[in-house]
Amino acid sequence: MLQQVMTAPGVIEFREVPTPEPKAGEVLVKIEKIGICGSDIHVFHGQHPFTKYPITQGHEVSGQVAALGAGVEKVRVGQKVTIEPQVVCGKCYLCRHGRYNLCEELKVMGFQTTGTASTYFAVDQSKVTLLPDSMTFEQGAMIEPLAVGVHAIRQAGDVSGQRVAVLGAGPIGNLVAQCAKGLGAASVMITDISDFRLNLAKKCGIDFCVNTRQSDLGQALTDCFGPDRADVIYDCAGNDITMGQAIRHARKGSVIILVAVFAGMATIDLAVANDHELAIKSSMMYRHDDYVDAIALAAEGKVKLDPLMSKTFSFGDYLQAYQYIDANREATMKVFVDVQEASK
Repeated sequence: MLQQVMTAPGVIEFREVPTPEPKAGEVLVKIEKIGICGSDIHVFHGQHPFTKYPITQGHEVSGQVAALGAGVEKVRVGQKVTIEPQVVCGKCYLCRHGRYNLCEELKVMGFQTTGTASTYFAVDQSKVTLLPDSMTFEQGAMIEPLAVGVHAIRQAGDVSGQRVAVLGAGPIGNLVAQCAKGLGAASVMITDISDFRLNLAKKCGIDFCVNTRQSDLGQALTDCFGPDRADVIYDCAGNDITMGQAIRHARKGSVIILVAVFAGMATIDLAVANDHELAIKSSMMYRHDDYVDAIALAAEGKVKLDPLMSKTFSFGDYLQAYQYIDANREATMKVFVDVQEASK
């Protein structure tokens, strides 16, 4: 079979390797679609602090069950699936207490261990989650980032009836905002400095879409939510400006949740955060329940995935997919690689 390998920043090769035989408890998945995310782009540019080369990428994925190892009863051949890419120890304190997304020895497929960018991929059945037959492979490959959104919203507990603000309207910010609405928020505001991304958020049903290059965030919070402003603010941009805005304009005693990854050391006003008794939390990846909820939200039409789909490249054009993203940053949301295109 064919396997993608990034041998160095900006260098992608393809290797012919044996198709794996599923061992006991494993599922062989015929990989269909792979989504490219911001962290993949960091690897492409040599800017990911926890990834070494060579590395086979691919963690946002959909596929079809091709074969079963001995003892597998969870799925059957032919079913659509996605793969949860976390590899955990199962022994540390966090794993023992159900918070394996924070495993002390966490590895993620495509970053610290082999990813799914190959014609077939053998994986333990515990990492395979069924997709509805009605779901497209593109939608299936977006369940991973959607699960990020679900987990982020759950960090605030039950958001039913709450007013939620999301800073940053990129793919994750858009999905966080949609998840908030899908999970019962009374109203949701999203901000960005890109009219393209804000217009897309509006098409996805977000109540208030604010360009903070043109409008003050504090005034926008009051205009959209009234004098009590937001109950929860999510930072999905991850920079000093957005976190500074969140701290400055959050209602006293409210919650700020950091979803985005800061590129460097943050400089924020903790004196104000302390004086206003703000609860500053963060969100890290997801767990299986988040996948289940993400699939349900998409299947029930409570989250719209198709508007976020920008372009699909064949497997052999993996490099061109990155080049396209670099050349169209503001107008690109989710780019896919069609793995099976390589064998057609």
